[in-house]
Amino acid sequence: MHEMSLAESVREIAEEIARANRARRVRGIHLRIGRLAGVDPAALGFGLEVALRGGVTDGAAVHLQHVPGEAWCWDCAARVEVDSDPPSCPACRSLRLQVTGGQELKVSEVELADIEGEATCA
Repeated sequence: MHEMSLAESVREIAEEIARANRARRVRGIHLRIGRLAGVDPAALGFGLEVALRGGVTDGAAVHLQHVPGEAWCWDCAARVEVDSDPPSCPACRSLRLQVTGGQELKVSEVELADIEGEATCA
């Protein structure tokens, strides 16, 4: 299950941001997950639940933003939203698509609590 290694990487990123900002804990982690990223959101959620235990990430809220798959069709030149891999064009059914978005898994924001307990963002 590669979602567990992804969850560990998310924890490491959050810990590094907390360390760089001298924060005592991470209050929240915002993730952008592309529809075509090949990530099972339920498995990632479980992995994060385990990976974030202990240390500065313990108790951090996880906020998932799902990003639709996007592509450009070589045959009809339409910009389309796709939800499968390999995608097909919903306009003309062509399989000749150039994926242009929705493949990312990105930490978009980390909410921190500093030494005095005031909320900050990084």
